[in-house]
Amino acid sequence: MAVTPLSVVPVVPASEDLAVYPLALRGLTVSYGQKPAIFSVDASFVPGQMTAIIGPNGAGKSTLLKAALGIITPLSGHVTVFGKALVDQRQRIAYVPQRASVDWDFPTRVIDVVLMGLYRELGLLGRIRRSHHDRAMACLTRVGMQDFATRQIGQLSGGQQQRVFLARALAQNADLYLLDEPFAGVDAATEKAIIAVLKDLRDAGRTIVAVHHDLATVAEYFDRALLLNVRRIAEGPVDQIVTPDLLERTYGGQLTMARMDPAQTAS
Repeated sequence: MAVTPLSVVPVVPASEDLAVYPLALRGLTVSYGQKPAIFSVDASFVPGQMTAIIGPNGAGKSTLLKAALGIITPLSGHVTVFGKALVDQRQRIAYVPQRASVDWDFPTRVIDVVLMGLYRELGLLGRIRRSHHDRAMACLTRVGMQDFATRQIGQLSGGQQQRVFLARALAQNADLYLLDEPFAGVDAATEKAIIAVLKDLRDAGRTIVAVHHDLATVAEYFDRALLLNVRRIAEGPVDQIVTPDLLERTYGGQLTMARMDPAQTAS
């Protein structure tokens, strides 16, 4: 089977208007060595909706997000953001990585982490003005972390750290929010606070895409789902996609474990 190199602009069917989607993936393949992490994945993320990416360990969920962001270079396929190339639309995207991937020993204050969300606006040598500081504080207030602004990030609990990274994403005032396991390892209060903010963003017309592992909360938290196990299994509204048959196809023998263990680590 022939693959399209990333450097070659693929031909998009004339009947398909990718500009209607905040994020569209077509034929996306990522390989680690000889084994594909994701294979020829198509996905279209609907504007003003919250979509969960669901699948078992090793399904390629985090890889899919990273490839969509250009953090990982796909072997083939292409990504469009609001109908344009990723490089032209980065300012419209905010990303919250997995907590486990962050160096929490780095000596920086909470307020400084949030201000990092403004780097595109400030530039490398830009001066932080009062308006920037006020904006960062407003984002911390929105996630309930305003009293921790001068605290070292490494001194916070896992849930508090996740709130701070969400505040950093809010500071970017993006149109598209990509989150990798935003509820992993956080307390119930933090999970409730995060989902409230994400739903507010959705209600304001923003698009949310999140890797999610807890099948018990998918219908409560999300509008749509993408079921993934290296390949795309199904995509659509939660009530049509998160069904026993499709979950069995996605998880196979891991389905019982996924239902019993909401804290499973995603990949």
